[in-house]
Amino acid sequence: MTDLAIDWRARFLASGDDADLPIIDPHQHYFDIEQHYYPWLNDRPLRAFRYGDYSSICRNFLPADYRRAAGRHRIVQTVVIEGEWDPASPASEMRFIETLAAEESTLAAMVGQAWLDREDAAQLLRHYGAHPLLRGVRHKPTVTERNRWRDDFAAAGSMRDPRWRDGYALLGDNDLHFELQAPWWHLAEAAELARDFPDVTIVLNHTGLPSDRSAEGLAGWRQALATLAGEPNVALKISGICIPGQPWPIASNRSIVNDAIAIFDLSRCAFASNSPVDGVVNGMSEIYDGFKTIVGDRPVLERLALFHDNARRIYRLP
Repeated sequence: MTDLAIDWRARFLASGDDADLPIIDPHQHYFDIEQHYYPWLNDRPLRAFRYGDYSSICRNFLPADYRRAAGRHRIVQTVVIEGEWDPASPASEMRFIETLAAEESTLAAMVGQAWLDREDAAQLLRHYGAHPLLRGVRHKPTVTERNRWRDDFAAAGSMRDPRWRDGYALLGDNDLHFELQAPWWHLAEAAELARDFPDVTIVLNHTGLPSDRSAEGLAGWRQALATLAGEPNVALKISGICIPGQPWPIASNRSIVNDAIAIFDLSRCAFASNSPVDGVVNGMSEIYDGFKTIVGDRPVLERLALFHDNARRIYRLP
């Protein structure tokens, strides 16, 4: 009997044992850098990155690699997020992931790359909206450094850019949501976007990037997160909180996880691996062990929601 033939949700509800806990991973990537072009992985020199040197992930990462990385954790479904594929042909990545899904039963959905301010945005979004694997798109908006950000920030390609917003306005018509990756000081702009387009769900990636763990940095992150959480059409993926040079830090990440859940409400949060990218710092098994430890004293239904049920609902998984 395969894992997918077992009702792990019912089994976990009966046992409460983490060994039975079914996990839907709503943020992972697949790369084949030998057959396809990913500028950030194939080009040299490597780009600046919040985790530092990422040369260790500049390699193929395919379903067998994911299964090895997951270890003993019971992954029942995943959502593949666009991997910064060649921007000249974003729809080609969808076709690549489609071939993997034909062989990998846990691959349940995908978020595609889209450039919302390009002339081909309308055509691409219609194409995505008609595809059964696609649930949303990601286009990392233009951002700036924290010390240069101002209240009136509205650069080309940003969340306030009228051309970018024209593309964003097409998401609802195509039954697509928006995956947002931006540092926390830009979240007031995201809240405006959520209010102006209430029919489009925003899924905030990587916990809003609380990389500055100073008291001032965390206070700013909490306030920004609360501003965005005030909009009902926003959900949060808790991921991307590794600290370079350290084992996955349960002690310092405990407050990040618990604050995020308290601010957004448990019903709108989901744990994710960001594999293999977070593997630059910590292994996927280590990351999920950390999440399980932090919420281990919560009721069974809350744990199930964070690891499984919320992701299923947000991504409309079968």
